[in-house]
Amino acid sequence: MEFTPHAEIQLLALLVAVGVVLVLAARTRLPAAIPLVCGGLLLGFVPGLPHLQLPPDLVLVAILPPLLYSSAFFTGLRDLRANLRPISLLSLGLVAATTLGVAWIGHDLVHLSWASAFTLGAIVSPTDALAASEVARRVGAPRRVVAIIEGESLVNDGLALVLYKAAVTAAVAGTFSLWDASWRLVVNIVGGIAVGLAVGFVVRQVRRRVDDTPTEVAIALLSGYLAYLPAAAIGVSGVLAAVTIGVYMGWYTPQLTTVQTRLSGNAFWEILVFLVNALLFALVGLQLRGIIDRLTITGSLLADALYVAVGVIVFRMLFVPIFTYIPRLLFRSIRERDPYPPWQAPAMISWAGFRGAVSLAAALALPSNVPGRDLIVFLTFAVILVTLVGQGLSLPLLIKVLRVPDDGSAEREDAKARVRAAEAALARLEELAAEEWVREDTAERMRGQYRFRSNRFQARYHGVDDDGVEERSAQYQRLRRELLDAERRAVVELRNEGAITEDVMQRVQRDIDLEDSRLDA
Repeated sequence: MEFTPHAEIQLLALLVAVGVVLVLAARTRLPAAIPLVCGGLLLGFVPGLPHLQLPPDLVLVAILPPLLYSSAFFTGLRDLRANLRPISLLSLGLVAATTLGVAWIGHDLVHLSWASAFTLGAIVSPTDALAASEVARRVGAPRRVVAIIEGESLVNDGLALVLYKAAVTAAVAGTFSLWDASWRLVVNIVGGIAVGLAVGFVVRQVRRRVDDTPTEVAIALLSGYLAYLPAAAIGVSGVLAAVTIGVYMGWYTPQLTTVQTRLSGNAFWEILVFLVNALLFALVGLQLRGIIDRLTITGSLLADALYVAVGVIVFRMLFVPIFTYIPRLLFRSIRERDPYPPWQAPAMISWAGFRGAVSLAAALALPSNVPGRDLIVFLTFAVILVTLVGQGLSLPLLIKVLRVPDDGSAEREDAKARVRAAEAALARLEELAAEEWVREDTAERMRGQYRFRSNRFQARYHGVDDDGVEERSAQYQRLRRELLDAERRAVVELRNEGAITEDVMQRVQRDIDLEDSRLDA
């Protein structure tokens, strides 16, 4: 797209639209993906916008690696191990069932060819946990429900995109071999994981020798690409390679990075993921206009979209309970190790099957010679719209109505970690107290701080209010924040009066902000 003055105005309008979406998401406390998908839909009907067409491979290569790496990096390996069976059943069995079910709908009701119908099924089979887990955490869903939702999304991306690749090849070539597709599936999975581990080991060695925050953040950003691109080049799953290195580095990074890198890195990934999602929905909006013009919106087309969207939801609601209860019914060892969950838990998981960025990127990456490409992109966007908006807006109400209490394990583990950290600090303080450079009054003051912290979190761990520790802590936090606000105002006033430079103000503000952020701990 050539950058004429008109194009620059359009680009500015898109940036303003993204800003509006960000404000709406913050004001309404909705996951950002919901306003984004609505904004992408509106873009499709704005007259005068260009019909943007990007090289298909560019969408997957440029957008997927950082999204996959980020999701994997922030997914706990322990939660993946603890919930490996339900995550595997949902990410493998449900992806296969959804792909087959949607393929049947696509062929018999929408009248796509079988290859194109399977392509559509593979595209809409993976879930997007970002919005679902955000909603679930906010309204207090049980920890295990959130862990399964996140873990399922992480693993099913890999399988779905391997199926997608096979289906696209069949759609373009016009032939399909079950044996060849099965063999390629195994090679893709094993090879992708192997490449991810190998690249992860190398990146880990490099990170151990780097002590510069911008460089470390840059390496983290490139890590997904460093695994994805070689894997794709040798014909194995770049998606699984990016996911694998993300999980690998998520486990080892806390031992490799500095405080500054962790703080900067977390903020960087939060902003990047939002911007990449915004870019995706803007791209589909720019393509949607041309697709709508070529397809011509009719009642039949809207009915096709409804068939596919409802099918995706129904298949999930059908198979999640099956995969939850049938293994326990068949195997006594599973029942004894992991008893039947309350019916509300699979109900929540069933309704949290949002589709999002991965499905959208896969649809945009379809080659132009895939039969029914425009229809597949349109139906994919319809599924994302229905699941994100319909299910996304109703999930908080459903979780509240079902009233499944959290077992409190996450809060107890948090308290346990903080007690252990405080006790380790006290033990180290006693070792250092005899050193000449340590003043007794300083050591005593720090003993008091760490003992207070230890008592506070021991009380939280046992679920009791130890002589009003929590109440005193809440009062302290409120008072401290009032004082920190006063500090901020004073520093800004000095800057406004010309008494200090901008650089000094930012440095002091940063220290105040860091102290403020510690209050929640």
